[in-house]
Amino acid sequence: MTSRRTERLVNLTMALLATRRYLTKSEIFRSVEGYEGNDESKERMFERDKDALRTLGIVINVRGIDPTFEDEPGYRILPDTYALNFSDLSGSDVALLSLAAEAWRGAALNESAQSALLKLKSMGIESDYDLIPMLSPRLGVVSENFQPLTRAIMERRAVSFDYLADDLSTTSRAINPFGLGSRKGNWYLVGFDLTRNAPRTFRLDRIQGSVVQDAKRDSFQADSDFDVLAFLDSNHFDRGNFAEILIRRSKGWTLRRDSELLGDDDEFQRMKVSYINRERFVDEILWHGEDVVVLGPQDLQEEVIAKLTNLVESHG
Repeated sequence: MTSRRTERLVNLTMALLATRRYLTKSEIFRSVEGYEGNDESKERMFERDKDALRTLGIVINVRGIDPTFEDEPGYRILPDTYALNFSDLSGSDVALLSLAAEAWRGAALNESAQSALLKLKSMGIESDYDLIPMLSPRLGVVSENFQPLTRAIMERRAVSFDYLADDLSTTSRAINPFGLGSRKGNWYLVGFDLTRNAPRTFRLDRIQGSVVQDAKRDSFQADSDFDVLAFLDSNHFDRGNFAEILIRRSKGWTLRRDSELLGDDDEFQRMKVSYINRERFVDEILWHGEDVVVLGPQDLQEEVIAKLTNLVESHG
């Protein structure tokens, strides 16, 4: 995904989220920067963008502008269904989004993020500007080194850190960082290990202390064809454990990333979900509240019920 397309997707998301009514394609093309060329080119770009947003877990609602007539459909993203799935982004995309999230409320991004809304207002279409501060992308990463690593990736700075290996020994590593990616609830750094002279993968939660960035920018040249997520997958990640759960429609997008649809009805979808870290998986289920129901395995179901019971008892 190029940076230009990423910017167009951000602006499209802003327009469809903040508008108070459904937008036609012509209104979208006139208000969102990046839709260029003839009508056919714009149509193709818009279809690709819709697919990209849906891949990220963003639900685009479609309906007729005037219910009385079968006219041109309108498009809108309802705030209560808004979610992002970062598992399919490349390492560079994750770094870009992380930096965008950091600067979202700053002047540099405000003008870009609100450009579509300003155009819509000039067309007489009202938007909820107050929604914008609430829509900043948030990545579920607790590592203090995430932001320094994203900057090092974007500025092509070498980094060094102490790393906890599988045998619990700690070694010093010097890396040319290529990208960041998420797999099975964990975040990984992929880069070229300067000591071992080969690409390597590092779990962020195993980095000990703070990452040290090289003072020199552009100290290495990343291979433009290197696919961080493909490299992670090629390392044969264990699919871990499986659970069968019910997820309410248009909810639980973080749980859907590593899932298989088994069946659905008007309210819930039955999913087979893979996970590795059981404690983190249980916490995520509890966080979704009544939107998620565990069907099996039985020991997982009993653990979730026990924790819910304790929560109820603790809070009266």
